[in-house]
Amino acid sequence: MDLSPVTEALAVKSFDKIADICDYLMLQVASEGISFHDDWPYAIHLLGYFYVDDCDSARFLWKTIPTSVKESKPEVVAAWRIGQRLWTRDYAGVYEAIRGYDWSPEAKDMVAAFSDVYTKRMFQLLLSAYSTITIRDLALFLGMTEDDAATYVAENGWTVDTASQMVTVKKQAVKREQKVDSSKLQRLTEYVFHLEH
Repeated sequence: MDLSPVTEALAVKSFDKIADICDYLMLQVASEGISFHDDWPYAIHLLGYFYVDDCDSARFLWKTIPTSVKESKPEVVAAWRIGQRLWTRDYAGVYEAIRGYDWSPEAKDMVAAFSDVYTKRMFQLLLSAYSTITIRDLALFLGMTEDDAATYVAENGWTVDTASQMVTVKKQAVKREQKVDSSKLQRLTEYVFHLEH
C-alpha cells in the first residue's frame, strides 16, 4: 500500500487536500481487495476532514474504523475526540481536545494548522453573531487566555473595555456591487435625455 501522496501532502502542508487524497487511496486499496485497516492513517484522515470542516464524512469514517484499531491506536481516538467536540459545538472543548494529546510528528503540524483555521472560523462566527461579548466567553470561543483573546481581537479592530470586561465587535462594512446591464443603462440614458430636451 503506497501512502506517499499523503506523506507528500503533509510535507508541503497541503492540509486541505488530505481528506480527498485519503478518500481516493482508500477506495483504490479497497477495490484491489488489499487489507489496509491496520496500516491506514486514520488519525490523519479524520484530521483532514476536520481541516476542511466536513464533520459528516469524519463521522462516517469513524463508524467504519475497526474496534481493534480504535483500541490499539490512541491517536485515532484523540483525533475523534476533536470530532466529538465539533459535532456537539463544544467550542472550548475542541481546544481542550487539541491540547489534551501529545500528537505524533506526522500529525503535529496538521493539528496546529487546524487549530489556527478553527480559531479563524470562530472569529468569523463571533463577528457575524455578536455585537458585544464578555472577554471570558471570547476566550472560550477562541481557545486562548483572556489576555491573549483581548489582544487578538484588539488587533482586528474590536474595542476592548477592561473595566466592564466586555468587547465590542467591529462589524466589517458590507461591500455591495451594483450590477447594471447595458440595456437598463441605455434605457436610463434615453429617459434622462428625453427629460432634458
